Amino acid sequence: MTEYEAVFFDIGGVIVSLPSIRQGYVDYLEEFAAERGLDHGPALETWREALGDHFKSAEGTEYMSASEGYQKAFQAIVDGDIDREEWEPGFETATKAAMETEPNVVETIRALDDAGLYLGIVSDIDTAEAHRMLDQFGVDDAFDGVTTSEAVGYKKPDQRMFDDALDRSDVDPARSLMVGDRYDHDMQGGKAAGLDTVAYNGTAFERAEELDRDGHRVVEEDAIDFAIEDHRTLLSIVGVE
Repeated sequence: MTEYEAVFFDIGGVIVSLPSIRQGYVDYLEEFAAERGLDHGPALETWREALGDHFKSAEGTEYMSASEGYQKAFQAIVDGDIDREEWEPGFETATKAAMETEPNVVETIRALDDAGLYLGIVSDIDTAEAHRMLDQFGVDDAFDGVTTSEAVGYKKPDQRMFDDALDRSDVDPARSLMVGDRYDHDMQGGKAAGLDTVAYNGTAFERAEELDRDGHRVVEEDAIDFAIEDHRTLLSIVGVE
């Protein structure tokens, strides 16, 4: 019997490389601007600013749809209305082409799935986009439950996100891991829900580097239980040979 029965993952920065996602945005914005005779640099800046304003308009942990934000951002570039059909297909094609996984994560997910662990997603993302990313890398079927902020209506660290994920799993939080890259959202949110936490990348790993550790285990009292640089380390943490 493994030490843990369930592993929950964030997507961006944990399963999918954030730089690769951003590169897809840049690639498509360059194409979009060129087709309309616009300067790529200012167009990209306008797009980013409008998208940022969209997310900042949320109240508290309320979730704002990324898809709606993209629409507003493209409207800002053209300074007027634009049909989704004019940008969405090309946008999805470019982001898919640029997108890459984090190293060794696919084989780790497969090994955990083969070992019979419950695998879940807890991610601040639109539902369709979550499944599109997981399906692209052939791991959508490995996940038993997918909790997205679009479906719940809130983003981490709101406990409703973790409650939804745990309700789907019917696994004791104390026998569950949350793997994330953001200290406040994933580590503190997961710990408040009773899960053990694994810092990978981002502010979560940066925080872990400030703490005392015994191997991969964080021994200083904090919201982080483990810190890893390679996803394959999860196999030893959960007790999968």
